[in-house]
Amino acid sequence: MYLNDGEADLYDLLYQDRKDYRAEAELVARLVRERTADPTSLLDVACGTGLHLAAFASVFDHVEGVDLAEPMLAVARRRLPGVPLHLADMRDFRLGREFDALVCMFSSIGYLRSTVDLDRALVSMARHLSPGGVLVIEPWYFPENFLDGHVSGHAFTVGNRTISRVSHSTLDGDAARMEIHYVVAEGGVGVHHRSEVDRLTLFARDDYERAFRQAGLKPEFVGSEGSGPGFFVGVAE
Repeated sequence: MYLNDGEADLYDLLYQDRKDYRAEAELVARLVRERTADPTSLLDVACGTGLHLAAFASVFDHVEGVDLAEPMLAVARRRLPGVPLHLADMRDFRLGREFDALVCMFSSIGYLRSTVDLDRALVSMARHLSPGGVLVIEPWYFPENFLDGHVSGHAFTVGNRTISRVSHSTLDGDAARMEIHYVVAEGGVGVHHRSEVDRLTLFARDDYERAFRQAGLKPEFVGSEGSGPGFFVGVAE
């Protein structure tokens, strides 16, 4: 997904209007600080266009990001000049340094296809943690709380452009199949439409906990208020 510049820019505008990135970053920073003393460095895995990373940069002295999609990183570079951003796969990346905190936000972990991929990703993340460092993962929904047939919609106007997004999610084996349609109306240009189908794996809670333990981290699940999926937290020894 988001494999060209136009799609990455659309994503960036849309989710700035839908999410409170600063509040989420402050919540995660609090989870980290409750478990390790004076953390100063953070790596955001699957950082996308850098919206969470920009918020983390205000509460950590040093931040870096990793993402698989170059168009997303291009937007992040414009937002965060001077911040190290790495094109890499979360299942097997090696940056040659450790961090006090690693995060993987916005259910990005759900784009992994199998428990083998999940295990590999956790090992990759854990090896970048300093002793006492903290890993925080925001999971996708568990099989038991996924709403088959769920629909959602959002529309907003920025400048001379109005953007709308609607989605329909259905159960597809062990995953959620999310069909998403965007309609963009832009002054002087007209109206255009694009669609995509995302597939996010419905890993069980036991799958996450096993992957944490296999990576040498003791898992802890912290629930979220409202409809959020919560967070898995692990501390390196």
